[in-house]
Amino acid sequence: MSAAAQQRMPALYLSHGAPPLADDPVWTRQLAAWSAALPRPRAVLVVSAHWEEAPLALGATRTVPLVYDFWGFPERYYRVRYEAPGAPALADSVRKLLRAPGTPVQDVPERGLDHGAYVPLVEMFPEADVPVLQISLPTLDPAGLMEIGRRLAPLRDEGVLIVGSGFFTHNLAALRHPGGGVPAWSAEFDDWGRRALAAGDVDALLDFTRTSPAGRLAHPRTEHFAPLFVTLGAADATGDLATQRSVIDGFWLGMAKRSVQFG
Repeated sequence: MSAAAQQRMPALYLSHGAPPLADDPVWTRQLAAWSAALPRPRAVLVVSAHWEEAPLALGATRTVPLVYDFWGFPERYYRVRYEAPGAPALADSVRKLLRAPGTPVQDVPERGLDHGAYVPLVEMFPEADVPVLQISLPTLDPAGLMEIGRRLAPLRDEGVLIVGSGFFTHNLAALRHPGGGVPAWSAEFDDWGRRALAAGDVDALLDFTRTSPAGRLAHPRTEHFAPLFVTLGAADATGDLATQRSVIDGFWLGMAKRSVQFG
């Protein structure tokens, strides 16, 4: 293995947007610039807000059709293709890391990438030449997800980019906000989250529904914040929490698109 392949990869949490993200020139440019500044990954391991399944499931390890898990959009969004190679060797490594401590793991070999995975990857790795493996969220419990991230952390030393894909605030009521501005609850939660991440206040983040302002408004269901905890675990295991930085911030349709990198 080359020195470049052995370089420890960062761990990311990104706000992935809906399919119309592809029409946003600012956000797509931000994602492309982010990936260009990263070391070249040997593979990407992504956990998306849009796949909840227990026990933890491993998606396809070969190229299969995408999962168009959205409704009511123009036909062109259902024609998007992203034929990234599968990552069977990465799947084997994930099984070993998670099963050894007794975490159940299942295979769902026909499950393709959902929009929480492929929408940002189309912008970040548009050639679709990096192997990708998606895993499910087996729980929404922050502590449990953080432990999964800790167990997966050794993959970062094997050239694997670990990506938690959600949305920093996610309440579709924001789409109906009068005047199309940013709701106060979205701005307040985003500011709180920025400060908690900068301070490395993991305890506050783990208990975010009670420690944050308007936490239940920012996340009526918590599945879009949940992938952050896999990322936090993967960073905590290697002492990288203090390296956190927000790479993307701002708002999209009233929702915070904050995206962060550790390492």
